[in-house]
Amino acid sequence: MTFNWIKKLWQRLSGTKTPVVSVLRLSGAIGMRTGLSKGLSFAGSADQIAKLFADKTVAAAAVIINSPGGSPVQAALIHDRIRALAQENGIKVLTFAEDVAASGGYMLALAGEEIYAHENSIVGSIGVVSAGFGFQGLIEKLGVERRVHTSGERKAMLDPFKPENPRDAEHLEELQRQVHESFKAMVRARRPGKLKGNEADLFSGLFWTGAKAKDFGLIDGLGDLRSVCREKFGEDVEFRVIQPRRSWLGTERSGVGVAPALEFRAESLIEAIEDRALWARFGL
Repeated sequence: MTFNWIKKLWQRLSGTKTPVVSVLRLSGAIGMRTGLSKGLSFAGSADQIAKLFADKTVAAAAVIINSPGGSPVQAALIHDRIRALAQENGIKVLTFAEDVAASGGYMLALAGEEIYAHENSIVGSIGVVSAGFGFQGLIEKLGVERRVHTSGERKAMLDPFKPENPRDAEHLEELQRQVHESFKAMVRARRPGKLKGNEADLFSGLFWTGAKAKDFGLIDGLGDLRSVCREKFGEDVEFRVIQPRRSWLGTERSGVGVAPALEFRAESLIEAIEDRALWARFGL
């Protein structure tokens, strides 16, 4: 304690500045929350991202990611905002994967000039998935009649209460191909000359440990925030953590918001199940 105080006093007297790294944590499924669970969205994280770059004198900006993915649009918006502010302010961005940075979570990681992960982190899943349920058999057993009125031949396509139409499925798969191509283009642009191995494997939707992801060039190294920043900026480096916004209930508002404590709806339960399913894909 005394030694640190003396060291800080000497730094002030000598004009030596302690390097500071601003830190932002992005956790949760992306762009899918309106009910019980916390999640990530561009609107919900924009203020925190701005604060990450508010001090132009920082040595770097660090983003810690723990996300199984979600909306590719929201992930891209968050990614693009981080990149835009990094370039405007001339601040280098380092990203760190914790348990998982997969699918849209890996898209967030691409916002960094350098990407790091724990050797056992889950990284990758560069693909697009759409999942749902078919309830047509259940609704018949319950004796419920489904009534849908549309203006537009295919306005009710992919209705879960009707048998799947191959034409509708083909349309959805084409949309997924387009989004996948956009995702692959982003990876190539952000990791030029770093990717190793067969692209058919890299972009297949598979995911790997951090150690294997390093072999593939999907990340730059293994390590956590403290160890990497101390190696880069010295043992004296300090971390300025951007705190999440709080609602009037005192709960975090890191994503699109948290429902009031007494509110409980079937929609919220379904969202919680979807959230759980996203994490479960990666054994978490």
